[in-house]
Amino acid sequence: MAQAKNRMAVVLEMIKFEHSVFALPFALVGAILAARAANSLPAWRQILWIVVAMVGARSAAMTMNRIADRRYDGQNPRTANRAIPKGELSVAFAWTFTVIASVVLVVAAWQLNPLALKLSPVALAILFLYSYTKRFTSLSHFVLGFCLGMSPAAAWIAIRGSLDWRMLILCAAVTLWVGGFDVLYACQDVEFDKSSGLYSIPKKFGIAHALLIARGMHIVMIALLAWLALSFQLPWPAWMGVFLVAALLAYEHSLVRPNDLTKMNAAFFAVNGYISLVFLLFWGAAAIVMRR
Repeated sequence: MAQAKNRMAVVLEMIKFEHSVFALPFALVGAILAARAANSLPAWRQILWIVVAMVGARSAAMTMNRIADRRYDGQNPRTANRAIPKGELSVAFAWTFTVIASVVLVVAAWQLNPLALKLSPVALAILFLYSYTKRFTSLSHFVLGFCLGMSPAAAWIAIRGSLDWRMLILCAAVTLWVGGFDVLYACQDVEFDKSSGLYSIPKKFGIAHALLIARGMHIVMIALLAWLALSFQLPWPAWMGVFLVAALLAYEHSLVRPNDLTKMNAAFFAVNGYISLVFLLFWGAAAIVMRR
């Protein structure tokens, strides 16, 4: 029993399970907006299977990323302590876990509606593609962003069985949000990326310019959220949410400088967790109280 608990703890650490908070709130907002467009609220059953699908998708994607990057993780001093390079988990176990998590996603999609089921393999293909993009393009940050950016559209499809074009605005906003903070995070690995032949925006443009690019991505994200609030005619809580997200992003960027990345973990983990939860709280409230 103790060994099983230790194995589970290692798995949860490998997939950074606690960071599911980054994507899940945006998916839930997509679900709430989809239901409110039909003057209702999501059923608990729908919410349950959306959460299961998100956890399955993210677990499969994170484990696949660790499998694909195991050689680089072992060579990079920052990541050498991860489970697979240290031998705490075997590659065979990781593959098995990836398959199981993928099946969980497909089953959850099947429980939602036919379109969600049909699109689940496409979602998995995109999630798995990301793990290899850093080998050939500096745009890998945008691919990662899109992996999470798909979640609001997927949640809308889960509720309605179709897609509203306005969800593409939220998809773009989440893509830029995640892509932007991945650019920030990649600043820590510039020298390793150079020596390993990997691609990233910080490697291509330098850390100082990468920080400016990330800032620009987040400014556009805020503009997209404002556009989305207007398109749904959301009441004041949504606008308060946009303001607070902008303030948190400004604080996040204030923590990192070209010559000082020591507060990167605080910017990456803590602040982004607050951003997603603030967005869910205020936009969820706005969607619930808006008139139809």
